[in-house]
Amino acid sequence: MEKHTVKIKSIKSVTHDVLQIVTNKPEFYTFSPGQATELSVNKVGWESKKRPFTFTSLPQNDYLEFTIKTYPSHKGVTNELLKLKKDDELILHEVFGYISYKGEGIFIAGGAGITPFISIFRHLKSINKIGNNKLIFANKTKDDILLEDEFKELLGNNFINILSQEKRIGYEYGQIDENFIKINQKGTAELFYLCGPPPMMEAVEKQLTVLQVKKDRIIKEKF
Repeated sequence: MEKHTVKIKSIKSVTHDVLQIVTNKPEFYTFSPGQATELSVNKVGWESKKRPFTFTSLPQNDYLEFTIKTYPSHKGVTNELLKLKKDDELILHEVFGYISYKGEGIFIAGGAGITPFISIFRHLKSINKIGNNKLIFANKTKDDILLEDEFKELLGNNFINILSQEKRIGYEYGQIDENFIKINQKGTAELFYLCGPPPMMEAVEKQLTVLQVKKDRIIKEKF
C-alpha cells in the first residue's frame, strides 16, 4: 500500500475542539470530494497508529487540508495532533470513502460528520452548482457548529442548524425526528446524504424508511 510523508504548512484551531491542518500535497496525489485517508503522526511510536480523516480541501488545490475534531481525553491520535506544529510530519495512507455527489438533495450531518460535505460543497461552489441543495447540521451547542459563516454564505436559508443542548433564537432545538425531516424534504424521491455518529445515522435512516424514502436514495458514510 502506498504511503506518503507530508509536512504541516499550518495548524490552527477553528472551534474549541476542532483543528484545521494544512500540509503539502504529494505529486500526482488524487482524491474525490467527500473522500478520506488514514493519517498517522510521523513520530516514534505513532507511525502505525492510523485514524481516518476527510479531505476538506479540493482535488485541484496544491495543498491538502484536514478539519479534525479532537478528543484529548482519549489520549490517542487526535490528542497527539494537538501537540504538532508547523513543519512536523504526517503519514498519508490509503484513500477511501463512499460519499460522493450524485445530485441535489438534503445533506444531514451530525458533529464531525460534516467533514465529507465540506469538500463536496466547496467543489459545488467552484463549479457554480450549489443549486437547491440543503444542509441540516446537528450539534450540541452553537459553539460546536463548524464553518457556520462559510455554510451560511454558500447555502443561505438552505443551511439549517439544530442544537440538542442549547436553545437559541434562529436555531432549531432538539433531535432530527421524522417531522423535522418531513418539513424540510421536497419528496420521497429526493436524495439524502448522511454522515454522523452511528446512533444518529441509524435513527435518521429509520425515520427516512417511515417516510417511504427508498434505500437507493440514501447515500451514507459513518465517520
